[in-house]
Amino acid sequence: MSLRQRLLLVFSLTVVLAVATVAWIVSLRTRQAFTQADQKHAAALVDQFRREFDGYARDVAARVDHLAQSDRLARIAFELSRTGDPSPYVNEAAPLARDYQLDFLEILSADGNIISSAQWPARFGYREELHPAANQPTFLKKEELPDGSSEVGLFTLQSVGGGGLQLYVLGGKRLDRGFLANLAAPADTQVLLYPMLTATFDPHALLGMGGEVGHAARYQALIEQARASGQEAASTIFLSNRREDSVDATALPLKSADGSVLAVVVVAGSRRGLVELQQHIRAIAYGVAGAGILLAIAASLWITSRISRPVEQLAAAAAEVASGNWDTRVDVASKDEIGMLAESFNDMTRQLSEQRERLLQSERVAAWRELARRLAHELKNPLFPLQLTVENLIRARTLPAAEFEEIFRESTHTLTSEIANLKSIIARFSDFSKMPKPQLQEVDLVELLRKLAALYEPVLAQHQPAITFDGQADDGPLLVSADPDLLHRALSNLVLNAMDAMPGGGKLTVRLRRNNGLVEIRVSDTGTGMTAEECERLFTPYYTTKQHGTGLGLAIVQSVVSDHHGTIRVESAPGRGATFVIELLPAATRSVSA
Repeated sequence: MSLRQRLLLVFSLTVVLAVATVAWIVSLRTRQAFTQADQKHAAALVDQFRREFDGYARDVAARVDHLAQSDRLARIAFELSRTGDPSPYVNEAAPLARDYQLDFLEILSADGNIISSAQWPARFGYREELHPAANQPTFLKKEELPDGSSEVGLFTLQSVGGGGLQLYVLGGKRLDRGFLANLAAPADTQVLLYPMLTATFDPHALLGMGGEVGHAARYQALIEQARASGQEAASTIFLSNRREDSVDATALPLKSADGSVLAVVVVAGSRRGLVELQQHIRAIAYGVAGAGILLAIAASLWITSRISRPVEQLAAAAAEVASGNWDTRVDVASKDEIGMLAESFNDMTRQLSEQRERLLQSERVAAWRELARRLAHELKNPLFPLQLTVENLIRARTLPAAEFEEIFRESTHTLTSEIANLKSIIARFSDFSKMPKPQLQEVDLVELLRKLAALYEPVLAQHQPAITFDGQADDGPLLVSADPDLLHRALSNLVLNAMDAMPGGGKLTVRLRRNNGLVEIRVSDTGTGMTAEECERLFTPYYTTKQHGTGLGLAIVQSVVSDHHGTIRVESAPGRGATFVIELLPAATRSVSA
């Protein structure tokens, strides 16, 4: 990612995070304020409902009390005490209920027998339980109707005195839509009533001020919670998939004299105002964030022209220098720190160019000196026996023919052997100086391992003591793009090097495997191992840990691996053997990178 892109990203993220944080804090504080206000509003509505309900109960009690104190009921009590026959008064309850605006009315004898019933005249003579709570002048009661249905009503029980006969009047009004119509509720608030008439929840039984309630099933969980616990329950109810169509609802259970819940009143306040305000705040935040991002883009473009573009030029120039173009210069006209940096960069490249020339000359001289020293050292060893052999031949001319013939044969054999040694030394130096360029093709390392095993297993078996060869490879072909001859030569050098490291026998292991997207070749021996210092210098040309050899074998291996765009390293410790690890790119990866 470029500096310009980083600046744009940093500016944009800063603006977005700042705006998002402010919007979140404002939205959170607004939600908290609205929640507190809604809680107070809900509490006020609940208190208002309780007052309205208490007023409704007092009105029912007052109506029944007036009826109980009426002359008409006193006369009925007198006549019943005189005749003892209730049949003439079977139909008295209905007109009395109309006169006193009661939905339910029953005239009861002292033992609870029904003398007259307004809502169900046929219940004449049935028994009605008389057990209202002593501290509750009114109470809830489920009333059965002739058509098999039932309704929940608010009742009161009053006694009628007179004529020496005790009568009771049980009157009440139903809890229905008319009851809700008498409640004063704000425009954004609903008061709902659910009578507990069935064991399972019936959405059609939920009543509102205007009739049936839409999305009634959404209130089921809250109503059942209040019914089961017998306590107030509160919840946020989503009436649709839109957040603004949600309400903060409080469910109030209404209980009978025995404590069972006969109805649940739901006070629901709309959350539309809160949701719309949050959406408004969010829209403002989006607008501010968009404007901030545009401002960040403009600022980053301005900063780019002043800072990032010169820095990019310096980076490109540094890449040129790294690629070998040491004459690169940067043209920056500014006089600020960037301009000073550009001038310092130009001075650095100029000094590097000068130092490079001096270093190259010094390296050439040092390389030729080292080459001459190593070549002289290698040539001196066979030249000394050659000199001695020639001197022996010169002295042998004066000897008898038989002795001269024997010395001549020995001397010519020595001369031939040392001359062959000289040729081998010269050939090695020649090979190292002109390593051929790899002719790349697709090579299966598993097949190369088979050839290597076929070539060296017999040699290792004849070694005294014997060396065991163990070739291991992952399943399937391991393809690399390589020169098979050069790669075979490099592996052969490693095998021969391992043989020299195990004069007392041991085990040679060649392992092929896939590792982190690369193909890995591990050549391990159980020899004497090497120190850390020897491992660091091992691939240096002319360095060797053997008593014989030119020290070019591992340098040639490293050169071959480098030409294949791979890496080679050694893992070793004294007494623990050595492992040479070669890592190459698979054939497909090499072709893509090429």
